[in-house]
Amino acid sequence: MTEDPRRDELAGRLAAVDRRVADACAAAGRARADVHLIAVTKTFPADDVARLVSLGVADVAENRDQEAAAKVARSASLGVTGVRWHFVGQLQTNKARSVAAYADVVHSLDRVRLVAALERAAGEHGRVIDALVQVDLGDGRDRGRGGAAPSGVPEVAAALAECDHLRLAGVMAVAPLEGAPGPAFARLADVAAEIRGTYPDATVVSAGMSGDLEVAVAHGATHLRVGRALLGSRPALG
Repeated sequence: MTEDPRRDELAGRLAAVDRRVADACAAAGRARADVHLIAVTKTFPADDVARLVSLGVADVAENRDQEAAAKVARSASLGVTGVRWHFVGQLQTNKARSVAAYADVVHSLDRVRLVAALERAAGEHGRVIDALVQVDLGDGRDRGRGGAAPSGVPEVAAALAECDHLRLAGVMAVAPLEGAPGPAFARLADVAAEIRGTYPDATVVSAGMSGDLEVAVAHGATHLRVGRALLGSRPALG
């Protein structure tokens, strides 16, 4: 035990999640090193980011720009370095400039207009950002989540491939609210394979969260976005 009970708690949670991921990789016949953990810290303080980084976490995600921008700045003031910041929420064109200032990876590009807005913003900041095409696996039933229909993914990917300040890294999806995640993640795997066939460097498959990470690993996820299992129940928003 240390003098920081919260750090001890996070260490235990991180170890438990790592065991789940390792077991899922073993069951799927995959190398553990091929699956990366992204800590989703939305509503949790920058102090928890600092704790996680001290425990070896290198990838941190947020889904709301206002909270993310403030947390990135606060984390830096706490001496946090070497973090790869992911923006995983729905991105609006009017937030592109703000997000482009701090995000290293944006997971939620689902239309050509948004690609153009983020490309301009990244250029203004002199940055190159890894970008994922968000795929709608719910056939439009899950309102508010965003995502391009599978048939529309190639168009968004092509727009990204033409950018100077965005790098097409792969695809992202959230399992539908209804139904088992397996068939949805299998569909995502097919979309990802199609994109890789045209763009071999687009190898990222961002899928799986606290409740379905094993299923995601079984269907080829390379990046898991884990919040609750890693950080616990979310604080109530004021």
